[in-house]
Amino acid sequence: MKLICSRTISLLDVQSLAPREAKEALFRDENGFVLYLSDGAQPPALEERLISLDAREALLWLNERPTDWGSFWR
Repeated sequence: MKLICSRTISLLDVQSLAPREAKEALFRDENGFVLYLSDGAQPPALEERLISLDAREALLWLNERPTDWGSFWR
């Protein structure tokens, strides 16, 4: 698996209004692309996801404007 791109998104926790940093990373393997998402919360509340992406979705993620970062969480 090869890391293609990663980014950190600064945000405020909705409940506590504490600042935190979510992480996103795009990987490529022999089967396609995998997007890793971490919401930046402290364990045990940490939420992480792995999403399989096709080439089109990977390009969309790579070309998102900074104001749209985090859109794959929806």
